[in-house]
Order: sequence, then structure tokens, then C-alpha cells
Amino acid sequence: MVLAGIGAGLAAIGAGIGIGRIGGSAMDAIARQPEATSKIQTAMIIAAALIEGVALFAVVVALIAK
Repeated sequence: MVLAGIGAGLAAIGAGIGIGRIGGSAMDAIARQPEATSKIQTAMIIAAALIEGVALFAVVVALIAK
């Protein structure tokens, strides 16, 4: 049970780091090319959603695999 909690926690931390990097990179890109804001935001949201999906799957697998 303890290992399941550690696995779920690592998945959540990894997702947070990944989404943070995406957000930071998107802000840098928007600062360089403000006219491409809508394209950058769309790509950022899609990437963040994919990361969240993988993180949710990892949490569920960690908790089921006891």
C-alpha cells in the first residue's frame, strides 16, 4: 500500500513539473511572437491535457496494482 502511494505521488509530481515546463515555455514563446498567441495557447492546452491523462492513468494503475 505504501508503494502505491509513492507511485501515485510521483505521477502527480511528474505531471506538475511537465505542465509547469509547458506553461513556462509557452510564455517565452508568446513573449517572442505575440502574434502567434492563439496557436501557442491551443498547443499548450492540448499538451497539458495529454499529460494530465497520462498522470491520471499512472495514478490509477499505481493504486490498483497494490
